[in-house]
Amino acid sequence: MWNKSRSKALILLTSLMLLITACGNHSETGKAEGQGAGSSGELKKVVLRLKWIHQAQFAGFYTAVEKGFYKEAGLDVEIRPGGADFPAVQMVASGSEEFGVTGADQIVIAREKGVPVQALSAIYRKTPFVMFALKESGIKTMEDLVGQKVGIKLGGNEELTFRAMEKSAGIDTSQIEEMPIKYDLSPLLTGQVKAWPGYVINEVLAVQEQGKEVNIIDPNDYGINFYADTLFTTESVIKKDPDMVRSFVQASMKGWDYALDHPEEAAEFGLKYGEKLDLKHEVSMMKASIPLLLPEKLPLGSMEETAWETLQQNLIDLGFVKKGQDLGSLFTNEYLK
Repeated sequence: MWNKSRSKALILLTSLMLLITACGNHSETGKAEGQGAGSSGELKKVVLRLKWIHQAQFAGFYTAVEKGFYKEAGLDVEIRPGGADFPAVQMVASGSEEFGVTGADQIVIAREKGVPVQALSAIYRKTPFVMFALKESGIKTMEDLVGQKVGIKLGGNEELTFRAMEKSAGIDTSQIEEMPIKYDLSPLLTGQVKAWPGYVINEVLAVQEQGKEVNIIDPNDYGINFYADTLFTTESVIKKDPDMVRSFVQASMKGWDYALDHPEEAAEFGLKYGEKLDLKHEVSMMKASIPLLLPEKLPLGSMEETAWETLQQNLIDLGFVKKGQDLGSLFTNEYLK
């Protein structure tokens, strides 16, 4: 009886030991597998703060997400809209976000204030900003604005470019009646003002889509061309993780390169980010952007020192900043390579 009971006990104990051993091996194997997946597949989360609300103006960044270019670079990128309530420079300078898009002029202004931001890539190498008027007004040049009431957006890249155009045309500010405006195009459409500041890739298209013909006053005709949308970060982000910065910049440029070749697809990506966007308008915006994005010889996004020199000197001459900053601290092409 005792032998029988002992035999059963030994069998039970052996089975229990085998079970414990199996569970232990499974637990260790599972832990190792989990650690391996976590270390090799984990994406670094970063935030990109745009200059303005979601639209095709930023299609290359959406493309980099949707085509998996950021993921291939080991990044999980969240794209947030900008605007007056979420200015990109302040948001990135606060340290809560890694990258931003702003006008090149804002980089210079921020550096003068001691904010250590640095441009990484000029997206719109040719400015999309223009002054424009309804064709029926007969206004075609800056000189035609003398004595007229003109809409002005104060305090940003739009004002800087307009003032530079005035100076180049030999027009004193007092010779034009200025009306501060925001984004509602009604004053132009109703004739309250004769000319309007806007982007050839946006406001001009919006007016044309209403069946109106326009005359465009191009800053390039007055020797003015400031870099517009510029990708930037802070010196601290660069110092902390230069490899991540390089990966982000190059994946972003890959997105823009794809967007240039596939404008309709890139514009459609934007519909996932912005509410109430019209696909037809977004496609038109993307196609109108192409000649402003493409450099003549340099790689996409590359910046030239002479362009920054010209921009900074205009900011000084027009009183937007008091003194020049070291150009080496303003921008770098290093992470495009």
